[in-house]
Amino acid sequence: MAILTGLSGNEMYCLKQKGYDAGNLVIGNSVFALGFVGSIGSGFNTLMGGEVTPVTKVIHDGRKQSYERMMREVKTHGGVGVSGISSDLVFHGTNIEFLSIGSTLHKANDGIDNQTEGSQLEPTFSASADGQALFCQMDCGFQPVEFVFGNVAYSIGVRGGILGSLRSLGRGEVKEYSDIFHKTRHLALDRITDEARCAGANAVLGIQTSVSPLGAMQEMLMIGTASKHPLLPAQYSESPISSDLTNLEMWNVFNMGYCPMKLMLGVSVFSLGVIGGISASIKALVRGEISELTTLIYEARENALQKVSQQAADCGADDVIGIKTYISDLGGGILELMAIGTAVKKSSDIKPLSPTLLTQAVIKDQQTFFKSVDISMGISLNQPTRSLQNSFWVTIIIVIYVIAVVLLKGLKIGITGQ
Repeated sequence: MAILTGLSGNEMYCLKQKGYDAGNLVIGNSVFALGFVGSIGSGFNTLMGGEVTPVTKVIHDGRKQSYERMMREVKTHGGVGVSGISSDLVFHGTNIEFLSIGSTLHKANDGIDNQTEGSQLEPTFSASADGQALFCQMDCGFQPVEFVFGNVAYSIGVRGGILGSLRSLGRGEVKEYSDIFHKTRHLALDRITDEARCAGANAVLGIQTSVSPLGAMQEMLMIGTASKHPLLPAQYSESPISSDLTNLEMWNVFNMGYCPMKLMLGVSVFSLGVIGGISASIKALVRGEISELTTLIYEARENALQKVSQQAADCGADDVIGIKTYISDLGGGILELMAIGTAVKKSSDIKPLSPTLLTQAVIKDQQTFFKSVDISMGISLNQPTRSLQNSFWVTIIIVIYVIAVVLLKGLKIGITGQ
């Protein structure tokens, strides 16, 4: 029968150079409900703030179960590995479907899909990396071991919300929010590295981070590939390397004599304050720079980067590379700024196997399917509309207020004749 694979032509070519053929697309799913007891527990945790443990566990178990079902399909097809694994949430009313999808890999010319479950001659590996990324990873001497993830569902909570709201009345960092966001984001990182260590790996590579809304909560998810390199120092067996560099970037880093050490995360939450918020809203009515927002975002970014710098110094890194900053509008003039990068250290022990990188590993696959969307309203579809709506109503209220003041003043002048 024909092979149905999710691998592109470039991916197939790259993997062929490492001795692997493409196999069938494999899928695993699991539909979960939070349940009444879990709802009570999560409601209490939501009020308290911080991690909402029952929700974290439900999502973790659902992701894990769908992944394990997908891996059983891989073994049924006689695969030795699976690449390009995704772990998605699909909402069906009040229920959540956890969906894992990947593409089976076979040893080249080993008789694809004619083996039975349990006939594997070597352990089956799994990876979030696609075929091109896997080539780069293997060419650096890393053997993929297992797809791993770390997640945390969290809420600001009533206490953090009240204290944060009070603090947000003034301009500057809202420490209560910063502390909650800092802790939860590092929980996800700790959990993905713990999974890598338990899998017998000394590195987790190509980490991808996402934050998704879950009603009154949010989930932060990190996925990556737990991998093993025989030349890494013994210390990384207990505390695996973590890196959000793409495997292509990592190949170049190794080629330049550097080795990744640890993923760095810096989080800061800042507020404009009441006066700053009113001033910024009034300035938004006319064209020109809103200096209050300019300086606030600058200070928040500097604060997050300073935290990354301190973390790098603590772990003895030479540099932090690939730093990206992300800003989120939490509403009410409160902004979160997160900085992410990978700490690296000079090392001459590990070099890529190939002197130059394969061309097919660099080529970016082009999208060939497009779905039209309605953008007639001129609103960017990848931006939260809530913030736009809030700004709109704030502006309307201020305009009404200004008009009312002018009318009252005119009425007073008319009455007094002054």
